[in-house]
Amino acid sequence: VQLQASGGGLVQAGGSLRLSCAASGRIFSNYVMGWFRQAPGKEREFVAAIRWSDGITSYADSVKGRFTISRDNAKSTVYLQMNSLKPEDTAVYYCAADYGSLVRTRTSSYDYWGQGTQVTVSS
Repeated sequence: VQLQASGGGLVQAGGSLRLSCAASGRIFSNYVMGWFRQAPGKEREFVAAIRWSDGITSYADSVKGRFTISRDNAKSTVYLQMNSLKPEDTAVYYCAADYGSLVRTRTSSYDYWGQGTQVTVSS
């Protein structure tokens, strides 16, 4: 499984960005796709996840109501729509894949990782 994240950039507070994660390889319906982020000097943290088979989602409290995770099965792509961005959302964002049916939030649960894309929110 290979994951390619894209869509990061510089945006002002209150703005929006959409991240994409293109998956290739042996992606089947029994995967959960997640987005994580890591700010300088901090540990990587869970942002959102979606179960590929039925679209069940999970979000970190810090992004609920602002971020939306979705998937396009035909394109094997997962998206993270980020609205009302705040300076504290600044981080490198990573997409990841977890083989299984449980929607999990721990980084150690995920088997495959993309290369990361930088999101910077200016105040």
